[in-house]
Amino acid sequence: MIRVENLSKSVGVDRIPILRDIRFDMQQGEMIAVVGSSGSGKSMLLKCLAMKEKWDSGSFTVDGIDILKEGWSGKQKIRREWAYLEQNPQLYPRKTALKNVLIGRFGQTPLWRMATGMVRSDDYMGAMDHLEGLGLLDKAHQTAEKMSGGEKQRVAIARALAHGAKVVLADEPVIGLDPHTADAVLETLRKLCEEERATIITVLPIELAEKHASRIWGIAEGRIVFDIRGRRLTQQEKNQI
Repeated sequence: MIRVENLSKSVGVDRIPILRDIRFDMQQGEMIAVVGSSGSGKSMLLKCLAMKEKWDSGSFTVDGIDILKEGWSGKQKIRREWAYLEQNPQLYPRKTALKNVLIGRFGQTPLWRMATGMVRSDDYMGAMDHLEGLGLLDKAHQTAEKMSGGEKQRVAIARALAHGAKVVLADEPVIGLDPHTADAVLETLRKLCEEERATIITVLPIELAEKHASRIWGIAEGRIVFDIRGRRLTQQEKNQI
């Protein structure tokens, strides 16, 4: 179980509040969509959960471990077991999609593998399976620098899946994709939750959140104003965000 209590975050010299008293519990296998207007704090929430931003206050418990009190080792646990997918994914531009998936992010892969490029056949086949599931089989041997933004985002998702991320934090992972491809990507993530018991937290437009998420958080002015099971939002709920 994952529990966050009283997460607050301010920025700038004037300490402008971005997140205010965020609290929630999460279970394995949930696909949580975060919805809200621009500037509501959605992206900052994901960055704080990925330990890419320092918290002003709050507690963060994962599998019974108080992450913030553990210091460096707590951050390492998150970096090993969680994947953060930003809007502009950081890939190795001159490596192929397949190599990017196999190598993974810094900290995921042993240094000897990064240096030699050696992989097991099972790893190779697993990476190809994830690329195929995301509609990228024909791009497996194309370098990242030649890919569109949407293709890079799908490579980043394949990389997270191939390296066994327990939690995936995805900031608008289907932005720029056509509706059919966006649905396919989100269905792949939903299947990961159902079959592998991974947890997904993703920033999505309302219509995609309603269609794919098992749970929806509405954020306004840095607060979670509603936390509901996945369904169509009422007009009153939409007005809150």
